[in-house]
Amino acid sequence: MASAELRDTRRRIKSVQSTMKITRAMELISASRIPKATARVNRSKPYSNKLVEVIRNVSGASGGASHMLLEKRDVETVGILVIASDRGLAGAYASTVIRIAERRALEYLGEGKNLRFFVVGKKAQSYFEYRKYKVDRAFLGVTDAPGYGDARAVANVVMDAYASETIDSLDAVFTRFKSAGSQEAMLTALLPITQVGEEPEGEPSKSIDYSYEPSPGEILDRLLPRYVEATIFSMLLEASASEHSARRRAMKAATDNAEDLIRALTQRANRARQAEITTEISEIVGGAEALSQA
Repeated sequence: MASAELRDTRRRIKSVQSTMKITRAMELISASRIPKATARVNRSKPYSNKLVEVIRNVSGASGGASHMLLEKRDVETVGILVIASDRGLAGAYASTVIRIAERRALEYLGEGKNLRFFVVGKKAQSYFEYRKYKVDRAFLGVTDAPGYGDARAVANVVMDAYASETIDSLDAVFTRFKSAGSQEAMLTALLPITQVGEEPEGEPSKSIDYSYEPSPGEILDRLLPRYVEATIFSMLLEASASEHSARRRAMKAATDNAEDLIRALTQRANRARQAEITTEISEIVGGAEALSQA
């Protein structure tokens, strides 16, 4: 009959094997989603780049026309858009974004400014609400496969907050997707729009003479909200691809660790079983010796 130590070791092996099946399945699921998410990121870039180019040319032709999204004012209340995740098991993906956002929030609080959070993902919502930050709006169920409608919903909320002067500026924290093995959490200013009318350094001017109908100012009034939507959509896509990559790496590491643990537990079980067999043989030999002497 197996000893208590051997039975406990075998139970642990079965438990780790069950966990390893789950982590391997999640690794394969994330790996299958990475190419789709990466393709969506790459497909969105030409649209965003062309939109920026058109806005830059229209801005130059509008003669310095003003717009609500271009308006700079004294900052008393700052909005922070945090794009994290709805689910865990992705390593430090969500915590890195949240840590950057909270560090920035503490800087603003140190300057005496008010804060309002707009969060994407349950992880960010739970974290900031637990710590009593003001979360104006949370968008859940978006991060796995974001659509343009999701970006438009987020953009409408933050633009309405800016237009109503609920916030005077908006920062965004998200994870930029560089490759399947490299992602970078970063902080960027989103509102007011300040850089769309500037030419990138080191690039020649690409000004194009358009024929405008209606006026450049009216066209700009329509394009700037689309620019905010496209920017947020790009952030959501990059964050989604980064989340799948981070989860794949985390689940692969968990699977590898489970395999190492199973190997160590199997060796322990073999040693325990060998000790039991040795003890049983010794008992049999001792009993036979006693009978022969009797």
